[in-house]
Amino acid sequence: MAATAEAAEPPAPAVSALNLAAEKLIVVIDDDALALDGMGGLLRSWGCRVVAARSAAEALVGLTDAECPPDLVISDFHLSDQRTGIEAIEQLRAGFSAPIPAFLVSGDISPALLQEAQHGGYHLLHKPVDPMPLRTMLNRLLKKRGVVDAGG
Repeated sequence: MAATAEAAEPPAPAVSALNLAAEKLIVVIDDDALALDGMGGLLRSWGCRVVAARSAAEALVGLTDAECPPDLVISDFHLSDQRTGIEAIEQLRAGFSAPIPAFLVSGDISPALLQEAQHGGYHLLHKPVDPMPLRTMLNRLLKKRGVVDAGG
């Protein structure tokens, strides 16, 4: 029995190693309340600390007590008042004077949007966002940031 218990233990660290987002502070910006709640709920279920906001200004207010910049920003591309997710991400980066990792989500599948995101250096996931590509994107950006943080 003891050997069986030891054999059962190794998967737990492997699973936690795959969840680089656990305990990370992630900002989600979306002007659609249902999308905002859905993304925030999913991220919380993965152990993330989430600030959910309808705009960059609202996110900055929600981050007032944060002692450091968020670990990652996820923004919808099309926000209210004809603002874009790119503008929101840039506003957060400027507010913290930090190169915060970020990516965009959108229900818009037009080639022009994809081109604009790529031109700005942003990854884009299409709505509805599937949890597996979302987790892959989070881990990729957080891992890249971890390497940068560890080196500097």
